[in-house]
Amino acid sequence: MTGRAEAGSMESLYPFLYAGTSDLAAVLEQVRASTVAKAEEIMELRRVIAARDGARLAECARQAAARFTNGGRLFAFGNGGSATDAQQLATLFLHPGGDARPLPAFGLANDTAVVTALANDVDIDVVFARQLAAFARAGDIAVGLSTSGNSENLLRAFDEAARRGMLTIGLAGYEGGKMAELDSIDYLFVAPSASIHRIQEAQTTIYQVFWELTLSEVSHVPGHTG
Repeated sequence: MTGRAEAGSMESLYPFLYAGTSDLAAVLEQVRASTVAKAEEIMELRRVIAARDGARLAECARQAAARFTNGGRLFAFGNGGSATDAQQLATLFLHPGGDARPLPAFGLANDTAVVTALANDVDIDVVFARQLAAFARAGDIAVGLSTSGNSENLLRAFDEAARRGMLTIGLAGYEGGKMAELDSIDYLFVAPSASIHRIQEAQTTIYQVFWELTLSEVSHVPGHTG
């Protein structure tokens, strides 16, 4: 992206910074209005997802809890910011806090040596699928996060996970992208927005709720309390 294009993009996001005004009160009001508009946008998106997918998310959590109580493990993966979200989801299960039972979970983008070796020596498209092929087994859980839903390395990972009998869960934005076309995803949760910022905020809510519901289900299984 050129400097001019970057400036144009920034101006579209934060027009009050480029207004050429010295009126502090007016600038602060524009900042306030922009913040309120963004907050209302994400709240509405969360309401839409809750109404559409709330029951499916609860059923997905029950399925994940059943896998965990039978010795299953969770593998989370994504690219860029979605890799950070995948790592956070794994951390939530490993370190839930309080008296909650920690559950085995792994972020497949965490090991820099493995990821860069596969990307350099084989292909970036296999960095998650190869790890699932090495470590995963039937009864485990695969969670892939993408804003576009089109990442080839996620699509391959879901196909590999399905072949292995894993429970497969996808989080995507826009209209779901290519992930919406896969038969290998058991539960796909789409944040219907064209804004990457709102998509990632909504996905954070989805996986936080998924984590809480799964922990609650696990805690009700005899012999598996924290």
